Amino acid sequence: MTAALHEDRPPDGGWTTDDLDALPDDGIRRELVDGVLIVTPPPVFTHQYFSSKLCSALEAMCPPKFVIVAGVEVRISKTRTFIPDAVAVTRQAAARHPARFHPSEVTLAVEIVSPGSVSIDRVLKPALYAAAGITSYWRVEPTEDYRLYAGSLAPGAAVYTSDGEFDDVVELTRPWPLRFDLTTLRDALQL
Repeated sequence: MTAALHEDRPPDGGWTTDDLDALPDDGIRRELVDGVLIVTPPPVFTHQYFSSKLCSALEAMCPPKFVIVAGVEVRISKTRTFIPDAVAVTRQAAARHPARFHPSEVTLAVEIVSPGSVSIDRVLKPALYAAAGITSYWRVEPTEDYRLYAGSLAPGAAVYTSDGEFDDVVELTRPWPLRFDLTTLRDALQL
């Protein structure tokens, strides 16, 4: 089905993760939503720099049973797969050195909103991450204050409950007790 890249229409029945696996490793960021291929431009410097600073802050507070990793695929199903900006995964899953993680291995998914991902990061991804059972979801809005929206999934719930909105000190008990200064991460962008 990879011939669809060379045609004007998607494969019959939509894209699958098998189709993605058959594509060359060309650095293009591809995600799937119900068989629809989503291709996004590479993140810009400020997005990646902030992401690396956030990952470092999380790693410093992360309990030993979890590992923080950036830009690794979370494969939800044959027709749904995403590449969060950062995830906290079990150390056991990370020890496999996988190309992708299963949602049951992910305790936190973080998306940093880009101009081309606003609706997807605000509406679609939290709904699908929650449906897949990922227990915590953070969305970072890169406004002038870099606001972080934190949510968690109660047992048996289908949607995230807000754990708060932060534009300075982030203090949460889920996915583990943590506290860090978001302004320090934001200020690091002032090179």
